[in-house]
Amino acid sequence: MALERCDVEKLAHLARLGLDDAQINSSTASLNAAINMINAMQAVNTDGITPLANPLEANQRLRPDTVTESNHRDDYQALAPAVENGLYLVPKVID
Repeated sequence: MALERCDVEKLAHLARLGLDDAQINSSTASLNAAINMINAMQAVNTDGITPLANPLEANQRLRPDTVTESNHRDDYQALAPAVENGLYLVPKVID
């Protein structure tokens, strides 16, 4: 299916594009080239080929879910001006 000049004019009108004659001619050629490429890709036999989520088939490297740092909460809260029950106390900002 090839697009004609009138098809591109209709598309330009629907998209609210103001195209002059030269732009309509170049747009018609570009759109027809894209349609031809899509048709060529559709013609490829893909029977027996599993679809890929990622063309590189890379697996995510996972690290073990282990604790790598020690708990410094008490050290940090010792520096705070006000702490209660392990929570930082801050001034009220909303009335």
